Amino acid sequence: MDLLLRPEDIAFRDEVRRFLQDNVPHDMRRAIGLTTGFIVDPTVSIDFHRALARKGWSVSHWPVEHGGTGWTPVQRYIFDLEFGRAGAPLYNALGSHFVGPVIIHYGTQQQKDKYLPRIRSGDDYWAQGYSEPGSGSDLASLKTKALSDGDHYVVNAQKIWTTMAHNAHRIFALVRTSSTGKRQEGITFLLIDMDTPVITVRPIIGNGGDHEFNEVFFHDVRVPKANRLGEENKGWEVAKYLLEFERGGRVLAGQVRAQFTSLVRLMGTRCPDDDALRTRMAEIGTDLDAMEMIDVSVLSTMQAGGNPGPISSLLKMRWSQIRQSITELAMDAIGDAALTWMPERPFYETLQLPPEEEELLAIPPRYLNARAFTIMGGTSEVQTNILAKSLVGL
Repeated sequence: MDLLLRPEDIAFRDEVRRFLQDNVPHDMRRAIGLTTGFIVDPTVSIDFHRALARKGWSVSHWPVEHGGTGWTPVQRYIFDLEFGRAGAPLYNALGSHFVGPVIIHYGTQQQKDKYLPRIRSGDDYWAQGYSEPGSGSDLASLKTKALSDGDHYVVNAQKIWTTMAHNAHRIFALVRTSSTGKRQEGITFLLIDMDTPVITVRPIIGNGGDHEFNEVFFHDVRVPKANRLGEENKGWEVAKYLLEFERGGRVLAGQVRAQFTSLVRLMGTRCPDDDALRTRMAEIGTDLDAMEMIDVSVLSTMQAGGNPGPISSLLKMRWSQIRQSITELAMDAIGDAALTWMPERPFYETLQLPPEEEELLAIPPRYLNARAFTIMGGTSEVQTNILAKSLVGL
C-alpha cells in the first residue's frame, strides 16, 4: 500500500495512527472486543467521539461547510482502514451517517442549526423508526398514523426492531399522513424527541443475549410540524435518499476490517496449520479488499456532493455476507468448545483462556447476532431486486 501513497498521504496516515494510539486505550478496545452485538454501547464510544470532534474529524464525510474535513477519497480510505485496524468505535452511525446527511440535503436552516452541531459533538444519539409489526421489507405498507392538529402532528404507532432506542435522545420516523393514492405518496418524515411524553420503549433481547433492538410505542405523541423533514406526504423521497447512505455509506467497512483483524489473530493462535480454514480466511480477506476498493469509487461520488445511488444495494448485500463469513469462520476456528455456549453459562468455563484470547468470549453470541445482517436494513433479496431493476434493467 505504501508504494501507492504520495508522501502527503503517508504523512496523513501517520497522523491518523498517532491520534488513534492516543485516543483508543486498551480498556476501550477490550470493551469493543467483548461486545456481542453489532453496535458498541455509547458509553464506551462517547469519549472517543468527543476526541474526534475536538480534532474536527467526527463527521469527516460531511461537506466542509457543515463540519466535514474535505478529505480526498484516498484520505477517507486511509482513515477508515486505520480506524478499523485500531479497533476504534463508531459512536452513532444513525446520526452521523444516516440522518445527518439527510438533514443537510432536505433540512431547513433552522433544522440544520438545531441538529447538526449536536450530532457533530455527540450530544444527540439517534434511533431509526422505520420497521413496524407486519411491515418489514415492505416499508411502504407502514401504518403509523400522524394526524394534523394545528402546528403539530399527533402520532400513534408501534415501531419494532428499533436499534438502540433505549439510548436515543431523538428518533427519525416514517409516518402516514395520507391514505389516498399510492402508498408511498402518503408518507412523511419526522424528527421526534425521545423525551416527548407518552413514548414507551420496550427491550427486545437477541438470541445471543444482547440488547440492541427495541419496540417503541407512540401514544398520542405531539410532534411539532417544524420537525418535519421535507414536504408533507413526500417522506418516501427522503427515506430513499437516507437508505442509500445506510446501505452504501462508510459505516461497515471499518467495523468489518476490525473484525477481520481479530479473526486473523484468532486463526494464528488456535489453528495456524489448518490449510482449509486458512484458505477461507484468505478468501474473506480478498473479498474485503475488493469491497474497500469499490467503496473508494463510491467515496469519489460522495466527495462530489452526490449520494451513493443503486450501488449502495450491492455494498449492503456484500458487506452483510462478508460479516457473516467472518463469524462463521471464527466459530469453526474455536471448534467444539463453541457448541457449549449458552447466555446464562458462558463457554469460557470450558476453555483455558489467556487474557489475549478474551475476545473469544464474544464470538458465539456475535455469530448468532450476525444471522440478522442479511435481513436488517433491507434483506438481500430486496437488494438483489433493486440491482436487477436499476443496473441490469430487468
